[in-house]
Amino acid sequence: MYAVIATGGKQYRVTKDGVLRVEKLDAEPGATVEFGEVLLVGEGAEIKIGKPMLKGGKVLATVVRHGKGAKVSIVKFKRRAHYLRQKNHRQFFTEVKVTDISAG
Repeated sequence: MYAVIATGGKQYRVTKDGVLRVEKLDAEPGATVEFGEVLLVGEGAEIKIGKPMLKGGKVLATVVRHGKGAKVSIVKFKRRAHYLRQKNHRQFFTEVKVTDISAG
């Protein structure tokens, strides 16, 4: 069984016992979080699609850990204009393990 959920402005395809990284959530490691914005639930040839969200659909997950992603360099440069700006960025993430998927 799999589902497509929306969180942090992105959509993710999740499966039971799967681990994924999402935008940082305000939850402690070990806590259970519920994703209520379920777009699609499928199992084999049977697929339920929401318009746009599936009513009663939810995905439960356990927070595994928090962390920071890889460093990304940002460079803005204009030739012959003495213009150079360099910055770095590391995005925060929360790693969750999906424990249950229900179609509602």
